[in-house]
Amino acid sequence: MYILISVIDRLFDIFYYILLARVLISWFPNIDRTHPIVIFLYRTTEPVLQPVRRILPPGSMIDFSPLIVFLLLPIVKRFVFQLLLLFA
Repeated sequence: MYILISVIDRLFDIFYYILLARVLISWFPNIDRTHPIVIFLYRTTEPVLQPVRRILPPGSMIDFSPLIVFLLLPIVKRFVFQLLLLFA
């Protein structure tokens, strides 16, 4: 069980850094959006960000969905660990 929790913990950490990289890339308009790394970052994070965007009210020039995901990520991580420990 410890190995499973450790792997899931690492996956959450990796996703955190992938999301951070995507946010940083969005600040630089001259970055090639067709580069394979940029495409990977967008394809990896978009399934999580898109549902959050649907909840947020439209019309803002700033995309707050990454901020909300950053805030929710530790909560979801803790919830997943609690479930794993409950069924262990």
